[in-house]
Amino acid sequence: MLGRTARILLSFVMVMAGTVLGVSATAGTAHADDCYTWNRSLSQGSSGSDVTQLQIRVAGWVTSGERLSYDGQYGARTAAAVKKFQAAYGLAADGVAGPATFNKIYALQDSDCTPVHFSYAELNKCNSDWSGGAVSAATARANALKTMWKLEAMRRQLGDVPITISSGFRSYACNSAVGGSSTSRHLYGDAADLVGSPSFCTLAKQSRTHGFSEILGPGYPGHNDHVHVAHDPSPYWSAPTCGI
Repeated sequence: MLGRTARILLSFVMVMAGTVLGVSATAGTAHADDCYTWNRSLSQGSSGSDVTQLQIRVAGWVTSGERLSYDGQYGARTAAAVKKFQAAYGLAADGVAGPATFNKIYALQDSDCTPVHFSYAELNKCNSDWSGGAVSAATARANALKTMWKLEAMRRQLGDVPITISSGFRSYACNSAVGGSSTSRHLYGDAADLVGSPSFCTLAKQSRTHGFSEILGPGYPGHNDHVHVAHDPSPYWSAPTCGI
C-alpha cells in the first residue's frame, strides 16, 4: 500500500512540475515502479523479457477458450489482449503498450508484483515457502502470480466485485489432507478455488474469457460449493448446472 501511495504522489509531483514548466506531463514516459519498470514502448514485432512481463499482466484479457503464451513475442494475440486491457481501463485501445498502459499497470500492482486485489497469502494457505508440490517452489509461486493477474482481469470485467479464494497452492501433504486429486493443478500453484459472491455460475461462465483452461463448478462431482479455475495443458471445462 505504501508503494502505491508513493507512486501516486510521484505522478502528482510530475504533473505539477510539468504544469509549472509549461509542458505537458500527461504523455511523457512511464514512471519507475517498485516491482518492474518498462523502459520502452512495445508493439507487434517486439520481443524480450519485458514483453513476457507484459503478457503476465494482460493474459486475462483474451477471448473465450483462448490462452495467451508467455513467450516474450509480441504477436497479434498479445496486441489483442493489450487492446482489451486498455479499453477496460478507459485508455486509447490501440494495442501498443506505452506510458499510459504501463502507468495503469503500475497503479494495479503492489511492490511484490501481485495485483492490488490479490496476494500471495491468498494463493497459498498451505505453507510459507511454496515447497512440496509437483513443481519447484519458485515455479509454483510464479504460476500463482499468473493466476492472480487473470483473476484481476475477471474481477474488473465483473464490475470490480471482490473475488474470494478458498484454496490455492497445495503441497502433496496439504492436498492429501483435503482429499484432493493426485493430479490436482493445486500442486502446481496455478489453481484457485473461488467461493462467495458473485454466484458460482457467474464465476464459472466468466472464467472462460480470462485465460483459464480448467474450469470445474456446480454439477461437477465435489464442486457444488465452489468454482475451480486453473491452467491445464489439457483444457477441460465442466459445470453442468451452469450449462458448461
